[in-house]
Amino acid sequence: MSNVKCQRIAILTSGGDAPGMNAAIRAVVLAAHHYHIEVIGFFHGYNGLICAESISEAKPIGLGHVKSIIHRGGTFLKSARCEQMRTEEGLKKAAETLTEKAIDALVVVGGDGSFTGLLALKNYWQGQLIGIPGTIDNDLDGTDFTIGFATAVNTGIEAIDKIRDTADAFERIFLIELMGRHSGHITFNVGIACGAEKVLSFENFSLAEQQQQLETLAAEIKMAQQNRHSSYIIVIAENLWPGGAFELAKELKELAEIECTACVLGHIQRGGSPVPKDRLLATKMGVAAVQAIVAGENHIMIAEKNSATCYIPLEQAIQHRKVVSKQLIDAQNNILALTAQNQY
Repeated sequence: MSNVKCQRIAILTSGGDAPGMNAAIRAVVLAAHHYHIEVIGFFHGYNGLICAESISEAKPIGLGHVKSIIHRGGTFLKSARCEQMRTEEGLKKAAETLTEKAIDALVVVGGDGSFTGLLALKNYWQGQLIGIPGTIDNDLDGTDFTIGFATAVNTGIEAIDKIRDTADAFERIFLIELMGRHSGHITFNVGIACGAEKVLSFENFSLAEQQQQLETLAAEIKMAQQNRHSSYIIVIAENLWPGGAFELAKELKELAEIECTACVLGHIQRGGSPVPKDRLLATKMGVAAVQAIVAGENHIMIAEKNSATCYIPLEQAIQHRKVVSKQLIDAQNNILALTAQNQY
């Protein structure tokens, strides 16, 4: 595309926070400065666009604001859900704010919900719309990894390694629930990296066969208990089992007198300083977002495939076709889990 003269970029972070969002903001500001483009930050996600006048949610962001944020988790622009972006009134207000503040391009760091808002906004505002994938769930299509995923996996691994120590000491069974919403990327990666005896996720579990799967799991645990002098770790994806990890532990107790200690890691997986991989990914994507704006790109998500930056249409990014590596699934189900059962 031919170059487009952009004078002012707006940026916001939306939806669930992810480690590395600050690094992405920093990269956008630094790259914009290089191209002599002003950056306006909107606070509290899309709410900042809709409520900009009443609560002063829009502020210029300079180099001094981002000097020392690359290592910080969360997002200094804050984040939020915004139900108003699902309404015509809210979309019109957001577009009005962008027009009044003479914004040429809007950069949103977030996940599929945030990008759905971007797509809706294009019907009310003619500026450039660019998405940067920031979600621990790693569930956006067209990119190998999303910002925050590597850190969330690392956090999960560190937590379960600690749980393993106490589980070994008491030869206990632990049932640990991991985030991911409706994606098993975190669960499989953490489970395999921690040497979990069992990984339960959307890719190897069917709700239609819930009772059968419960009986199979109980039988596997009983087999391991017969001659064990160690722990037994089960990792489970959130939103997989009705009622979650605590309900599954209850059902195992009722079905087979199996005592499980349930543990939900929850929002601990969203926090913490981003690991180097997320800092680098966020930096590359932030710079690429500004370069895409300068080049005249529109309605795209910045992605990385095979270590190369590329552009993915927003419509494609939110289709939810991205799946956990078949190699990981097959390795866990057919080799690693069976080998673990034979260790006892």
